[in-house]
Amino acid sequence: MAMNINMSMKKLPPYVRTIIVSVPSILLIVLFIVLVYIPKNNEITKLKDTIGNLDKEIASSEVKANRLATLKIENTRLKARLIKLQEQLPEEKEVSGLLKQISDLGIKSGLKILLWRPDAKAPDPGGLYIRIPVRVEVLTGYHNLGNFFSYISRLPRIVNVSDIRLSNPAVREGILQVNATFTATTFSAVAAVQEPKKEKKP
Repeated sequence: MAMNINMSMKKLPPYVRTIIVSVPSILLIVLFIVLVYIPKNNEITKLKDTIGNLDKEIASSEVKANRLATLKIENTRLKARLIKLQEQLPEEKEVSGLLKQISDLGIKSGLKILLWRPDAKAPDPGGLYIRIPVRVEVLTGYHNLGNFFSYISRLPRIVNVSDIRLSNPAVREGILQVNATFTATTFSAVAAVQEPKKEKKP
C-alpha cells in the first residue's frame, strides 16, 4: 500500500505534491495562531492597559473610600489573570529548558532530528516579549510529524511552529517518510508584573 502511494505521488507534478503534503501543516499553523496566540497576546495587552488605568485611579486623591476598596479588589483580580497568562511566556532563563522539552517531544514522536539551530533573538516591537526561534530539520513519517505538532499545541508555554517545508517523500524502512524543516519559536516575557510598593509606616 505504501509503495502504491509513493508511486502515485511520483506521477503528480512537483507543485501538486508540495500542496498535498503542505495543507495539513499549514492548517495546524493557522489554527494555532488564530485560536491561541493572537487572542492571548491581545488579552495580555488589554489587561496591562486596564491595570495601568486602575493604578492611576487608585492613586488619585479624588477616589472615595468605598470606591477605592472595589478598585483594589478588581485590580488584584486582573493582576492574577495577567500573571496566569504570562506564565505561558517563560522568563528568558527558562527558555533553554523549554527548548529541550520540545526536542524531547520530537524524539518521543519518532522524529529523527537532523538539525537543531537556534537563530537570533528578536524583540517584539511593542516591548512585551522576545521572540526566540529555532530552525529544525527532521526525517519522519507524516503521522509522527502530526503527533509532534499535537504535543506542541498542548504545551502550557506558547510555541509557534512556522515555515514548514516538506520534501523528498520516499519509502524508507517500509514507511513513507519525508524531510521536514520548520521554525519553532517560543516567546520570553520581557518583564514580570511588579506589585506597587507599600508605603512604610513612620
